[in-house]
Amino acid sequence: MPGGLFELRRDAITGWWVAVVVDREYDRSRFAFPARPADDGGACQNCREPGGDGVRVRTLRAHAFRMADEEQVGRESARDRESARDRGAAPRQSDTGVASAGQAAFGQPGLGLVADIGSWQTIVAPPEHHGWLADEAPDIVEQMLRLARAAIVDARAQGGTAYVQVLQNAGSQAGARTNHLCLDVYDLPQIPHRIGEELGGAARFLIREGICPFCLLVHDEVASGERLVFEDAGSVAFAPYASRSPFELWVVPRQHQADFGLASDVQITGATETLRKVIRLLDALDRPPYNLILHTAPLHERVADTYHWHWEIHPRLREIAGLELGTGLPVNPISPEAAVEELRSRAGPRRVEWPG
Repeated sequence: MPGGLFELRRDAITGWWVAVVVDREYDRSRFAFPARPADDGGACQNCREPGGDGVRVRTLRAHAFRMADEEQVGRESARDRESARDRGAAPRQSDTGVASAGQAAFGQPGLGLVADIGSWQTIVAPPEHHGWLADEAPDIVEQMLRLARAAIVDARAQGGTAYVQVLQNAGSQAGARTNHLCLDVYDLPQIPHRIGEELGGAARFLIREGICPFCLLVHDEVASGERLVFEDAGSVAFAPYASRSPFELWVVPRQHQADFGLASDVQITGATETLRKVIRLLDALDRPPYNLILHTAPLHERVADTYHWHWEIHPRLREIAGLELGTGLPVNPISPEAAVEELRSRAGPRRVEWPG
């Protein structure tokens, strides 16, 4: 395969590096990758589950995560090492009082288990709604986003967890297990690493430059237009300079706000229309599988000045190769500039209805 020069690009917020291939001629056949429907056995649980005919919330797991007691882990690990030294042998799994519980939950000995926490819910469109988010009626998508906002507000009020992750998996290649239009909501006991890196990087950037980096991105991407794919009064959509995946897109509101849970009804309405239009741009790639991910403020951190909620769209167009696994360096086989040029030139509306 000709070409393959890596241009190293640095994410101005997180400081992470990305290797972008910049000398390879664009080959659409490598990226036109239609989403496959999920194999649900021919029976959609989101249609069969009782709960009415409108948008609704289903609780899939009331307690989705199990936390380990780190202090207990440390004590048991030290006890294992001392026992091994006394015997002149490696510690056995039976040397700790909590080994069987740890093995049962994690497949590892010696973990002190303390509590089940968090939850996994799904916000589902009405029965028989198995189409593309871009084609769904605006009022349905808006109701789904309102329920996502409510989930964040409720989790903060309850005070037991650290972060609410809202996402959509579209297509089986992106991890979807249903063809029903839905948003998954995970109430997490910890702040995800990616969000933590953004939080720290955004705070440092604000101290250094005196401006929120996301606000600056909105200004600069609109001014240059090089990676811009869509803008309206409320939001700007662009391919980030250090895109980690091919055709990665961000949707960033113009108004500075850290917490999606505080988004106004007007902002929810605007986000609904923007997401529908931006996701429709992926028609240029025969509607590929993708993950839509909300980045928002943690539930109990004071980051109103430094963070900025936004959506990320990651089409799933390639396999992870050895260089990325070995180094942790994302490799993007197409520059964001070339990706935007392709989206602009080819995108057009086309309806898709997956089987129910």
